[in-house]
Amino acid sequence: MSDVTVSIDLNATPAEVWAIVEPVERHVDWMADAVAIRFETEQTRGVGTRFLCDTKVGPIKLVDQMEITEWAAASATQDGKMGVKHTGIVTGSGVFTLEPLAGGQRTKFTWSENLDFPWYLGGRLGEIIGGRFVLGFIWMRNLKALEQLVDAR
Repeated sequence: MSDVTVSIDLNATPAEVWAIVEPVERHVDWMADAVAIRFETEQTRGVGTRFLCDTKVGPIKLVDQMEITEWAAASATQDGKMGVKHTGIVTGSGVFTLEPLAGGQRTKFTWSENLDFPWYLGGRLGEIIGGRFVLGFIWMRNLKALEQLVDAR
């Protein structure tokens, strides 16, 4: 299992950041590896929401099947959290956490994933190289894109 965690401090309140990350279908606006999101459930928010994410990392294209497992809207008094379970080709779990900084005027956004890669994507070696290094780099770049959206709000 590959454990990947990246984080960034954003110049906005947790509620302001949550307003940007809460619409799952808009994750393609700041995630370079997310090409398209298609919901499998009527609901598009909250625990139980299931969706397919067309994902592209370099020459590798796959459909990531996900289900929301944790959902807590960020507010002035509550940390935000969005957790997912991956059930497709790549399996595992992930979570976005929004924590207030500087008296609630800034936000620490943390993205953590624990992923298992199938043998044909390199198995354990793919997890180490692809997960920790490649995905860590891509996700950090994604957080910089999120930061631009937050700053432009």
